[in-house]
Amino acid sequence: MQLITSPASPFARKARMVIIETGQQDDVELVDVVSSPTAPNPQLTAANPMSKIPALVRSDGPTLYDSRVVTRYLDARSGGALYPESRIWEVLILEATGDAIMDAGVLMVYENRCRPEDMQFGGWMDAQWGKIEGALDALNTRWMSHLSGPLDIGQISVACALGYLDFRHAEREWRKGRDALDDWFAVFSARDSFKATMPV
Repeated sequence: MQLITSPASPFARKARMVIIETGQQDDVELVDVVSSPTAPNPQLTAANPMSKIPALVRSDGPTLYDSRVVTRYLDARSGGALYPESRIWEVLILEATGDAIMDAGVLMVYENRCRPEDMQFGGWMDAQWGKIEGALDALNTRWMSHLSGPLDIGQISVACALGYLDFRHAEREWRKGRDALDDWFAVFSARDSFKATMPV
């Protein structure tokens, strides 16, 4: 299999972490591409008509895309530990929360990179950050017991989201007033899979 990826993408990082956590490094070749909304990569577009990373190219079935589809497939292939049925709805909500933070963070980057400066809208950027802050506050106040439990895809998604905020939006200082989430992230960041997938 081939995972079409990018070292800076938090969604691709999520898939790469799952590959490591489930011990499938020898089964998946990583193919790094450079792509953007205004200049899509042809190899990526051939794999995913939406030209979004990641995409998992398989020899025994259609290419899978959208990080949630890719990670669920990889997890099922390895035995299904990251999507436990006993708490599946909590896991999926937490995964969706992490993915939503990533979505908003990536859109903020695209606003700066893809739009001419005279067309950028500060109010829209602030609205995206407001969504991120709301999600961070919910994580810090409602989800710490789950985050501190056995490893699942929700934790991986949240960790990738927080790592992306550090990578692209460090000046926004997401940690302020969120000590519990900050402490959890400091511990989670020591995982080998997290250290091995640092964005560049």
